[in-house]
Amino acid sequence: MGKKATSAAYVLGVGMTKFVKPRNKIDYTELGYEAGIKALLDAQINYDDVEQGIACYCYGDSTCGQRVFYQFGMTKIPILNVNNNCSTGSTGLHLGRNLVSHGAADCVLVVGFEKMFPGSLQSFFQDRTNPTGTTVDMMKATRGITNAPGAAQMFGNAGREYMEKYGAKREDFAEIARVNHSHSQRNPYSQFRDEYTLQQILDSPLIHEPLTKLQCCPTSDGGAAVVVVSEEFLAARPHLRSRAVLIAGQCLATDAPSLFDRSSINLMGYEMSAFAAQTALAEAGLSAKDIKVCELHDCFSANEMITIDALGLCDPGTAHEMVRARDITYGGRCVINPSGGLISKGHPLGASGLAQCAELVWQLRGWANNRLVEGAHAALQHNLGLGGAVVCTVYKRADGGPTEAVASRLVAEMTGLGYNPAVEAKGFTREQADRVRSRTRRSEWALADTEKKVEARF
Repeated sequence: MGKKATSAAYVLGVGMTKFVKPRNKIDYTELGYEAGIKALLDAQINYDDVEQGIACYCYGDSTCGQRVFYQFGMTKIPILNVNNNCSTGSTGLHLGRNLVSHGAADCVLVVGFEKMFPGSLQSFFQDRTNPTGTTVDMMKATRGITNAPGAAQMFGNAGREYMEKYGAKREDFAEIARVNHSHSQRNPYSQFRDEYTLQQILDSPLIHEPLTKLQCCPTSDGGAAVVVVSEEFLAARPHLRSRAVLIAGQCLATDAPSLFDRSSINLMGYEMSAFAAQTALAEAGLSAKDIKVCELHDCFSANEMITIDALGLCDPGTAHEMVRARDITYGGRCVINPSGGLISKGHPLGASGLAQCAELVWQLRGWANNRLVEGAHAALQHNLGLGGAVVCTVYKRADGGPTEAVASRLVAEMTGLGYNPAVEAKGFTREQADRVRSRTRRSEWALADTEKKVEARF
């Protein structure tokens, strides 16, 4: 699976926007700018320190990345544009980590953003072969096809197969959604922050058995960004080490022939998820039993069910038992999606993987003090895209210690923002943005009116 990393890579800065309903009120330039400035402020570096840029988005013309990055500065660095379906953000993170770990750069800024359309996902190119067409054809051949949204059918069918094989019930899938909605109340960036009873989730409109509306993630507008740096970069700035989080293991994987073995579970990339998790955990020197906090790709509750199994967080075929034992939330075996997950937080495709990273970084730093998973030494991330690609990442604190809550007052002092970004979704001043934009190679023409629009939302 490629050459091994030659040096350590760390997440030094993270930032994100609130995730909101797509209403054509916010442009991608604003989403990328806000997220990127926040990540640079969090890392306490200037854009002049960035040696390569990676832009992550699915819906947009070519070079949207340059349009976003030029707002930070025009420093002639390489800027790469990444599109890998729903795993786009974490694919960009994987690329950034590889650049750093193999000596191609000491500091990489990864920015994900998505301006989406209301309603379910759709294909835009009707004059050419759909890349997931063979997957849809297999679904049609094995389970038939209905008028429900395509993704809901495919993941719902995986849930049906899990019920048939292992005895899971409709209530188990609804409980997953109940937990995620409950978690989202404490995440200020979540698109939805309402709590629901199990019965309310079961009684919401049926989309595709066993999935009801409240078990399906929404489309969203949003942005998130991550600064990845080398050991050498960090060693030259020892005052920043306490906030750095090690990328201890990572794997980007694609599908195996089992994708088309007529199993609805395997059709959703089960084998590549299992492989990526095993590979990333092995690189980090851990097993799934060591993981106490995890952000996984719950586009639908059914995918969380099969992914709990694929990641090894339970014995094979017993994910529903883990759900029933309340082992996916606080006080249980592993807190899954403390952010609220895609179901509640939202799913702007290019930003989702980077938002997962931000949540886990805040967890390991101890900044997410209103939803902290205490005592965690490591965290696991899973981000899936049909078509297909999956990225699993294992994070560790740089000091190797367990998580401990840090008071928001102290975080506010450390960041210089005047607030704790893990528990308050606030903005930044023009002076703060000016501090991290390029000192010598900036263009106000490139920035245009973005800064004013972002400030107005704050």
